[in-house]
Amino acid sequence: MDARASHLHTYFLFPFSVDKEVVMQDHQRVFNKFDYWADGLDEWIANHGAAAGSPVSGKLGRWQRDPLRRFDMDSYAYQDMVFFHPFVRRVFFDTGGKFSGDSGESENMLHVYTIPLTHLGETGRKLIYEASDARGRSAAATITDLRLFLFANGIGILTIGVEASHVSIQDALWINEMMRKVYPSSGRQMREGRTPNRMALKLEGGGEPQLIVEDNFNRCAMRSFLPPLSGIITELLYFLNYSTQEFEPLLDERMIVYSYLSVDPSSVEEGFEQSEEYEILMSRLLYVDRWGQGYRYESEFTRETMRKQVYRRWAHEGTLYGFTSYSNVTLVMGRFDCGEHALSEGFLVHRMFMSRYYLTVVVALFYRATLLDFSERTALVSRVLGKRFGTEKVTETDTRMVARLMADVQLFSNYWYFSELANKDEEIEHFQMQCEAFRLEPMKAEVEQEVEKLNLTLDRIYQLRNTESINRLAMLSMILGGGAMVTGYFGMNFGREFERLFFNPPGPSVTHALAITIVTLVAVGSALFTIFLVASNWSDYRKILLPARKGARAESLRRTSGYDTEHDSDS
Repeated sequence: MDARASHLHTYFLFPFSVDKEVVMQDHQRVFNKFDYWADGLDEWIANHGAAAGSPVSGKLGRWQRDPLRRFDMDSYAYQDMVFFHPFVRRVFFDTGGKFSGDSGESENMLHVYTIPLTHLGETGRKLIYEASDARGRSAAATITDLRLFLFANGIGILTIGVEASHVSIQDALWINEMMRKVYPSSGRQMREGRTPNRMALKLEGGGEPQLIVEDNFNRCAMRSFLPPLSGIITELLYFLNYSTQEFEPLLDERMIVYSYLSVDPSSVEEGFEQSEEYEILMSRLLYVDRWGQGYRYESEFTRETMRKQVYRRWAHEGTLYGFTSYSNVTLVMGRFDCGEHALSEGFLVHRMFMSRYYLTVVVALFYRATLLDFSERTALVSRVLGKRFGTEKVTETDTRMVARLMADVQLFSNYWYFSELANKDEEIEHFQMQCEAFRLEPMKAEVEQEVEKLNLTLDRIYQLRNTESINRLAMLSMILGGGAMVTGYFGMNFGREFERLFFNPPGPSVTHALAITIVTLVAVGSALFTIFLVASNWSDYRKILLPARKGARAESLRRTSGYDTEHDSDS
C-alpha cells in the first residue's frame, strides 16, 4: 500500500511513581519546611541542585509550573473545562491556586509542568526525537510538547508529544512502535531489530545539530528490581534520581501510545475509508504494530476484538477511535469539512484529540497507575506485617503504616476517582471504553478488598491485644484485691484476744511478727507484680497514660540496599 499520512501526532505517555518518603529524606532542606509532600513540589523542582548539570535543563530549559491562567470564552481552559462536570474541574485542572477557598488553601492536588519549546522556533531550531534499530531502519519526529503531570499521591505522568507530516504509513507506524520503548526486554529483541538500539534527542536547524541525550542500551542490567530505564526518560526527569530509587516506572518496557493519524486522501482510492484495508490499517495502528500484509493476528480474532475496542460513531466519515491497555488512537481521512465546523478554527477531530480527549486519557492512565501503585504498596505493607506476626507484636508504627495506606485509598476513591467525567455521550463513552481497556473497575475492587482484609487483620490483632489487656487487668484486680483483703482483714479493729495476739501482745510475740511479715510480703509482691505487668506491656498503656507523640515521617517500603551509586542530598 502506498498510502501516506498527511499528519501524525503522537503523545508517548510514561506513568511513574515517586517514592515520596525517599524524596523527602534525600532532600530534607526543601521538604523540612513542608508537612505535605505536594506543597514542596514547586520549590523542589525549581531549586533542585542537580538541575544545572542536566543536558536537558541546560540546553532546553527547566520544568516550569504551567497552570491555567486565562478563563475567558476563547481560552483553551474555558473550552476544555466546560466539557467536564464541576467536581472534575476542581480535581483535574491545575489553576495554580487562582480559585483557592476562603481559608487561602489551594484547590489543586495536581501540578502541571512544561518545558517550553516556543523559544526554539524563534531561532529556527527544532527538537528531534530519533530512533534506529539493528537492521538499519530509523525514523525521526519533531517533539512539539513536553508536559509533566505530578499528582499529590506521588503519581507522575510524563508526556512526550511528537509530530510528523507527509510521511509514509510504514514510517508512521514504525515511529509509534519503536519510540515508545523505554528499555529493551532482552538482548535478543535488540539483535532482531524489535526494539531500538539507539534513541536520541537533538536540536536541528539554525546551525550545527546539537545532541542533547543519547542512549545505545549498551549496559543494561536489573538493579534493585528496577529495569535499565532509557537515558532519555531519566534526563527528562532530571530532578529525580533513578539510581537511588526516588521513582520507578509502573508499566513494562513500553510507554502508552496516544496517537492521531490522518490519511492523505490523494494517496488512496476513493472510498478507502470503507474498505478492508482501512480496517487493517486501524488494527495496525491500534495494536501499535508495523505495517504488513493483512492483519497482524488471526483475522477473525482481530475483527471480533476490534468490535469491542473500536468506537464507530463517526465511521461513516472515516473517523475511528480505538482503545487498548497500551494505546488510544484516532484514525481519520485527511478531509477538513466537518459539517459546520470552520477549518479556520482548526480541524475539529485534531482539536478534540489535543484537548479534552487528551485529558481523559491522562485521567484514565492516572487511575491505572494509582491502582498499580496501591497493589505494590499493599503487598509491601502485608509483607512487613507478615514478618511481625510470627516474631513480635505489631507496633504503633505498623498501625500508622496501614492507616496511611487506608487513608490514601479512601482519598483516591472519594476525591480522585469518578466513573463519569462528563455529561456528553461521546466523551463519556470514550472514557468508559478506555477504563474497560485498562481494567480499572476490577483493579479498584481488588485493591479495596485487599486493603479491607488488611484492616480486618489489624482489627483482629488489636481485639486480641485488648482481650489480653483485659485479662491482665482482671489478674491484677484479683492480686491487688486479694492483697487488699489480707491487709484489710489484718488491719481491722478486732478487740480482746485478737487484739492481744496481733496488735498489743504483752511481750515479744512470734505470731505478731509473722503476721506483719506475711502482710508486708503480700502488699509488696502485689505492687511489684503490677509494675512488672505494666512495664512489660507499656506500649498498650502508653497511649492511655501519656499524651500522643508527634508522628515521625514514614520510612520507604520500596528502597532496598541494592543501589550503589552516590547520590546528591540536600540535607
